[in-house]
Amino acid sequence: MHHRLSTRRALVYVVLAALAWGTGGPTGALLSAYGLTPLATSFWRLAAAVVWLSLARLAVRRAPLRPVVAAGPLRHVLSGLGLAVCQLGYFTAIPRVGVGMATVIALGTAPIFITLAARERLTPALFAALAGLVLLSATNGTANLVGIAAAVLSAAGYSLTTLLNRNTPDPLTTALLGFTAGALFLAPFAALPTTLIGWLLIAYFGLVPTAFAYTLFYIGLRTLKASTASVLALLEPVVAAAIGVLAFHEHLTPLALLGGAVLLLAVAAQSRR
Repeated sequence: MHHRLSTRRALVYVVLAALAWGTGGPTGALLSAYGLTPLATSFWRLAAAVVWLSLARLAVRRAPLRPVVAAGPLRHVLSGLGLAVCQLGYFTAIPRVGVGMATVIALGTAPIFITLAARERLTPALFAALAGLVLLSATNGTANLVGIAAAVLSAAGYSLTTLLNRNTPDPLTTALLGFTAGALFLAPFAALPTTLIGWLLIAYFGLVPTAFAYTLFYIGLRTLKASTASVLALLEPVVAAAIGVLAFHEHLTPLALLGGAVLLLAVAAQSRR
């Protein structure tokens, strides 16, 4: 994991991360249905990822954590804060605006934040992707100011952790330390799941949309521009919207379907830059 990938492989990694992230919103919605609050869901997502990544580090026999922590403690703390804010904002938004719209707002705002903060160019593909997101979200979910604000706050947290973790030499360890810090921020608000299904959902949540997805994303960030990676990650709302329709009976109009198509074309165009 310490070597840089080719651009093509980095693109594949970020796309896989986005597809995995797309299952996160619906998983959070299911956990909410089983009685977990957004704070508890956010904590268990990160805590479960810590367990999975700790096991992964043992399997690949990584070097001790202490030198890595000592080399940049503030970065890991801020990354954890960004992750905590990202999760909390997202899962606070879902019951207020719906899975699809929460994902669209959170992911749609982030590329602008990231591109401007990284001083990279705002491309036509990025604006096309945002236009697609607007169309996709136009009738998907409900308008609620608290939910919208929470989703924007989630975008800010996601942008922070993305910008902090560009060019990290060890993406797996970086993800582990960020998740650990984020879980500690949310630990005072955690509550235990009361069903076996709840625990199974948490195990999945920590593994696929969190440990697996973020590690692949950080690996991809070592090769790709932050703005490019953030636009590719916009595949997530397409997946989330599709799951929202199939599993949660949310509705997509022809206009929303057009938005999804525009978004996919924009992501393809951005990947060729």
